[in-house]
Amino acid sequence: MPHVTHLAPHTTGRAPTDRSAPRHHVRPAAGNWCNDPNGPLFHDGRYHLFFQHNPHAAVWGDIHWGHASSADLVHWTDHGIALAPSPRLPDRLGAWSGCTVVDGGVPTAVYTGMDRDDGIGSVMLARAADPSVGRFEALPRPVVPGPPPDLDLLAFRDPYLFTYEGERWALIGAGHRAAGPRPDVFVYRVGAGGLDEPWRYAGSLLDAGHPAAARHAMPAEAWECPALFPLDGDRWMLVVSLWIAGVTYTATYLTGTLRPHGEGLRFAPDGTGGLLDHGRDFYAPTALVEQDRTLVWGWSWESRAEEASVAAGWAGCLTYPRELGLHPDGTVRHAFARELLGLRGRELGPGDRLPPSYELQVDVRAQAPDAEVTVRLGRAVALRVNPTRGTLTLDRSATPATAPHPYPRTATATATGPAATGGRLRVLVDGPIVEAIWDERLALTEKVHPGPEGEWTVEVTQSAAQTAARGWAHA
Repeated sequence: MPHVTHLAPHTTGRAPTDRSAPRHHVRPAAGNWCNDPNGPLFHDGRYHLFFQHNPHAAVWGDIHWGHASSADLVHWTDHGIALAPSPRLPDRLGAWSGCTVVDGGVPTAVYTGMDRDDGIGSVMLARAADPSVGRFEALPRPVVPGPPPDLDLLAFRDPYLFTYEGERWALIGAGHRAAGPRPDVFVYRVGAGGLDEPWRYAGSLLDAGHPAAARHAMPAEAWECPALFPLDGDRWMLVVSLWIAGVTYTATYLTGTLRPHGEGLRFAPDGTGGLLDHGRDFYAPTALVEQDRTLVWGWSWESRAEEASVAAGWAGCLTYPRELGLHPDGTVRHAFARELLGLRGRELGPGDRLPPSYELQVDVRAQAPDAEVTVRLGRAVALRVNPTRGTLTLDRSATPATAPHPYPRTATATATGPAATGGRLRVLVDGPIVEAIWDERLALTEKVHPGPEGEWTVEVTQSAAQTAARGWAHA
């Protein structure tokens, strides 16, 4: 079964050493534009992953849903376009982000239909037209034709469904023009008889007026792509992506509890929150809740200028899937999906030349305060961990970003977490995309063009530490 990127016409005939594009990350096989992951679903023994896709250019616009599926989260097959906007329906200007659920035994896309250019959408449904979920057919009428009346909004989009105490609810990302502006997450009660019954507005789940939200999810004009899932017991995680003046910045999370509130629900933060990923190339994550874990994918955009993406014929991909949960001490656990161990091939040792796609694993134990260990990916990237400071830093000063994206593209990106005496660094690199997780507590994603190449090394660059390093090439 081929990887989705192996099917792309623009990659045909690529040399085995080429690292200009991801080989194992999900993106459209036909190239061109890819953004938000949509509607991950496990159905009839396969994982289905949808994503925002412009099939006609390597720039944002004319948004469809692309589709890939996998039996093991490692090998993906591209299925082309799953959902296209229709000139006769309220999605004529784009089938924007949403989720996928099984309703009455039928996989159903719940998405944002756009027929205006001000960021205000409707909630539409599209049913799978075949058992392979290869194509969706949209229902003609939205279940939510627009936002509640008398609200002056600058954003209303990205439905996400979840179940709480046996009932199905929906979130929609929003932003108010007045008073700030003020981002918000609306909650809707979904009809018990089926998704196609009209939904009932049930108020705000959380807005920026809450002190924890103001601390961890601001500044923003709107919160996009909300996702909500259980962690343990009655504790939940709310994820939102920060949008300001048409610019996508970063994704943040808060943990807390759900409580009935009038006809709806309120999210009560417990004070824990922050960036879900500390790099500059991770946005709009969405979740698939399974019996024993929650899988999360994000969108990784490009650190190069738009004209470079157009010349290359592609822009954007989805990250590797991650498992989010809790450590025994109650802090958030970040881990690569366990299935990704299946990518491991021949072993790599420090000093070996880097293949285009690989994993590195470095165990660090500080022997003195302020110990620092540096893992170098050729000359392009250095990753530094300092256990006693609780920091993970990616240094790309040798390969600066050229994108004009307003999210600051400084030479380094640093994540800070709990101090410790040691931990494990896992780095998965696929062409230009670098994903690093330190001690299952900090995640950092960056696109580096051109992809790192040369030898990899591990050295103690400050104080004293013990290290043990292994690596594996990915086929």
